[in-house]
Amino acid sequence: MGGAAAATGAARWIQRLSAARISTEALERGQSRVIDASLTLIRERAKLKGELLRAMGGVKASATLLGVPLGHNSSFLQGPAFAPPRIREAIWCGSTNSSTEEGKELNDPRVLTDVGDVPIQEIRDCGVEDDRLMHVISESVKTVMDEDPLRPLVLGGDHSISYPVVRAVSEKLGGPVDILHLDAHPDIYDCFEGNTYSHASSFARIMEGGYARRLLQVGLRSITKEGREQGKRFGVEQYEMRTFSRDREKLENLKLGEGVKGVYVSVDVDCLDPAFAPGVSHIEPGGLSFRDVLNILQNLQGDVVAGDVVEFNPQRDTVDGMTAMVAAKLVRELSAKISK
Repeated sequence: MGGAAAATGAARWIQRLSAARISTEALERGQSRVIDASLTLIRERAKLKGELLRAMGGVKASATLLGVPLGHNSSFLQGPAFAPPRIREAIWCGSTNSSTEEGKELNDPRVLTDVGDVPIQEIRDCGVEDDRLMHVISESVKTVMDEDPLRPLVLGGDHSISYPVVRAVSEKLGGPVDILHLDAHPDIYDCFEGNTYSHASSFARIMEGGYARRLLQVGLRSITKEGREQGKRFGVEQYEMRTFSRDREKLENLKLGEGVKGVYVSVDVDCLDPAFAPGVSHIEPGGLSFRDVLNILQNLQGDVVAGDVVEFNPQRDTVDGMTAMVAAKLVRELSAKISK
């Protein structure tokens, strides 16, 4: 079921309950039970993985996949809700091996582990609104971080998920982080199309909340007047593709995270030129090459404490799953960056 259809279905379900004179208190108790059950499953899986890694020893940080299959805050297509299982499938498919470029082995849980998905649609089907849903996402991330040495690597989903994830990371670590954000768009509208949680507004919410000290946006090539004004308002360092050849040396030698709680990396797959990643909702020609992105990530100096890969849309991918493999490769290389 698509995001809009699911939202309509949930609304009708609530209307039927209201017509049946089900009290608000009874509805909220039922919603709380579903949310508690969802968090319990993630908590127990994270606890198991954390116990295993602590018993193995010799690991300070393990990248931990957490899927957030949310697509209804997209302003165009909602296919990113279907991305997490496709990315996982591509990570482990037989067409490639399990090594990262620097030689880390993904089948070693000290490098990469997985705690499953936040059941977004099941929660929304119970009539849970976005304010509460964003809280559930944040609590899920904190639940992962409760278990040392797990560090969340979140699979989206549309880019609206970055707000509750970054909020959770900052609150859990006790202070702001530096953010490296690769994207064709700045996603910093104050309130896009009346939706404060829009995927086009996530970084406005992050900066308003004080969850980031520095925000570097790289790969921009679809930016409006408001996007530039909002960037100036929040002191964002915006790097547009039209000047990438001039900025390349700096961007391939970034040093972030000193004096704050670490570095958060958010990769919107549409930062890439569509020649490399056609399976996205918003196709913007003139983007980064895949090697450009890897050079930026691999050369980044700083303690990467968490990250996300978002906006892969399987419904627009090629028949052979080209963009799924691209997203999977991004996850693989981010896992290498996070784990230690």
